[in-house]
Amino acid sequence: MRITSITMLLIAFSSITVATTASAEKRKNMVAIAIHGGAGVIPRDQLGPDDGASYRAGLSEALDAGYAVLAAGGNSLDAVTTAVRLLEDNPLFNAGKGAVLAHDGYAELDASIMEGRTLAAGAVTGLRHVKNPIDLARRVMENSPHVFLSGAGAEEFALTQDLTLVPNEYFVTPTRKRQLERVLQGRVQARNELQGLGTVGAVAVDAQGNISAATSTGGMTNKRWGRIGDAPVIGAGTYANNASCAVSATGHGEYFIRSVVAYDICALVEYRGWTLEKAAKEVVHGKLIQRGGEGGIIAVDPQGNVAMQFNSPGMFRGMRDSAGRREIAIYEK
Repeated sequence: MRITSITMLLIAFSSITVATTASAEKRKNMVAIAIHGGAGVIPRDQLGPDDGASYRAGLSEALDAGYAVLAAGGNSLDAVTTAVRLLEDNPLFNAGKGAVLAHDGYAELDASIMEGRTLAAGAVTGLRHVKNPIDLARRVMENSPHVFLSGAGAEEFALTQDLTLVPNEYFVTPTRKRQLERVLQGRVQARNELQGLGTVGAVAVDAQGNISAATSTGGMTNKRWGRIGDAPVIGAGTYANNASCAVSATGHGEYFIRSVVAYDICALVEYRGWTLEKAAKEVVHGKLIQRGGEGGIIAVDPQGNVAMQFNSPGMFRGMRDSAGRREIAIYEK
């Protein structure tokens, strides 16, 4: 009888160990990342002779680099920083090098970042010389007592962080010059120029279930008077909370600010118990459209669910997770 009892205990313990190990393995593998390169999207006939292959290649490079951080056991904050930094360095997108130009012909850059475990956040706006604005946003979050820095003050702080500063000409490309010229000459509306490529961003969840979001942009073509969009505004263009989700937005910033889009999606998940997909659809296809806003979002929750919703003709986007799913897309289908 004693042997039988011990045997049964060993079997029970073994079952618990196997179940616990399986559960731990599941948690370990629960990683995902999503990125975007702007909503609105240029017409198919303007994608170039390669049918947008260069854009897809840029998205793929950023997506896979961010995912590699997660696959190696890295954290979500490093993953989104890595992905966004690569998009900033790619002149095809409206962030960093290749950003759209303000009314005076200069590039003015914005960025923000947030991590969901502690709700720490950092944001910068009106940059003209910081090579990678997302790196400065992260330094603001980690190494300053503040959340949001602007203009000359933000760049003064960048100097204390040993970040790379460049002449403003570094960001300017012939394509963006032509876009601004068309607007200034009245040949096209600035809003139409916005339809090409917008804000870039990334969201991710790591093996520990911690989520992060990052967003970076050059804003709108022909913007004036120090205009600031939603990208650097925590709660509007970027938000992350382990209790709900991480969101990065892209589109017509004035509407995203007024609708507090990123936080609104997370609030629906946290307080109403909605799925990530349902919350994203409600805000992007419901509230935003009702208020006249165009654009989209990418989002991820601690369970690894990913949402990529947009109400524009398309959104440059990609996602990858440890379940083997990988997607790069521009138009709806």
